[in-house]
Amino acid sequence: MTTSSSEQAKLVRVLARGDVLALAFGAMIGWGWIVLTGTAIQSAGSVGAILAFIIGGLAIVLVGLTYAELASAMPKVGGEHVYSYRALGHWPSFFCTWAIILGYLSVVAFEAVALPTVVEHLAPNYAVGHLWTIAGWEVKATWVAVGVGGSIAMMIINYFGVSTAALLQKVVTGVILLVGVMFVTGSLFEGNTANMMPLFSQSEGSVMAGIIAVIVMVPFLFVGFDVIPQAAEEINLPYKAIGKVLMVSVILAVVWYSLIILATSLALDSDAIAASSLSVPDAMERLFNASWAGNLMVIAGIAGIITSWNAFYIGGSRAIYALANAGMLPATFAKLHPRYKTPTNAIFLMGFLSCLAPLFGRPALVWIVNAGGLGIVLAYLFVAVSFMVLRVREPDMPRPFKVSNGKLCGTLAIILSFGMACLYLPGSPAALGVAEWTIFAVWVLLGIGLYMHALHTYGRDYSDRHMRADL
Repeated sequence: MTTSSSEQAKLVRVLARGDVLALAFGAMIGWGWIVLTGTAIQSAGSVGAILAFIIGGLAIVLVGLTYAELASAMPKVGGEHVYSYRALGHWPSFFCTWAIILGYLSVVAFEAVALPTVVEHLAPNYAVGHLWTIAGWEVKATWVAVGVGGSIAMMIINYFGVSTAALLQKVVTGVILLVGVMFVTGSLFEGNTANMMPLFSQSEGSVMAGIIAVIVMVPFLFVGFDVIPQAAEEINLPYKAIGKVLMVSVILAVVWYSLIILATSLALDSDAIAASSLSVPDAMERLFNASWAGNLMVIAGIAGIITSWNAFYIGGSRAIYALANAGMLPATFAKLHPRYKTPTNAIFLMGFLSCLAPLFGRPALVWIVNAGGLGIVLAYLFVAVSFMVLRVREPDMPRPFKVSNGKLCGTLAIILSFGMACLYLPGSPAALGVAEWTIFAVWVLLGIGLYMHALHTYGRDYSDRHMRADL
């Protein structure tokens, strides 16, 4: 393995403010706003769903504030990997990063399945060529081909440099925003407030249960702002600005989801939402009284798939690269392309796993996504704890973006992150099943195996020297 300085010097700072904002915001809006808006409204009511996203969004904002301070103080590739090492040490650093890599991979896998699924709305009955059946789902050859083709395309784009990926991100995010403005504006002029009834729905006899049912969606839908710290060494901004852009991206995502819920509930009444498989495109079609409007919204959904897919290729590959470059994963994943300055083997690994995802069909991917959600909130918890530890242990550490009332913010971030993690435990609203716990356990065991192999090969001293040199 090469030294830390020689490897990391090859990462180039090319991402401007607009690139970074599009990267994080595009990651957070993804495809979920197309699929889950109707479910959220049915679960909590129109105002209840908006309230749930605001409450969940505030929790993410608090976690985001801890990220913003740490990202500006330690703008190094890998983000969580660096913060948790400085605060908590070697093994917690690996576990934190390994957990969020599972989250990133789950989103990449999800998008590889979402793409062929949404294409069915534009080209019905295109899925032909039965391959096999998994959990009752018939996997078709053409359906798999679309998912694999998309995975390969995203892999190639990321291979040719972060600038290429950032340009794609800005263009496609612009398409989403344009269609979103059309949708919200149309709902304000053509929508009907009577359609918003009920404002609050009861789940299991309780209004609060309905709101909680929507809040549990928030961690998965808002994951993406943490891509900024992963690519910190490629961001060409003052360190203080990195924290500000991160926070702006989270706030914009909260506003986006709230407006989409409002527009959908203005356009469709509760019966129409219940009968709809994709309520947002159906609401767009109703507002403009034209099928092209619904198809345009589906295209915006495909654009969301691309932005999320692209961002998590960047975030996941940088997290894998950071662990490998620190001697915590096999050295092959620390390789950078001599011309494009991208972690090529880490990108190839992401692409390979993304290509496998469509082969398992839709039901199996739900298990992976749920297990990945647990990995994400555990990483949030580690970062919040790291934030508090460093505030106490290193109060004089330079912090270009310093959070006011930091100890209060950090304490709340820890409590909320822990609370979100508890939602995945048995008996909770988002409790994982046997399949999800099995996936998570296998992922942990795989990580331990790779971690021990890397330490045996390179030694603990190599890794510690590398990390201390960065910090």
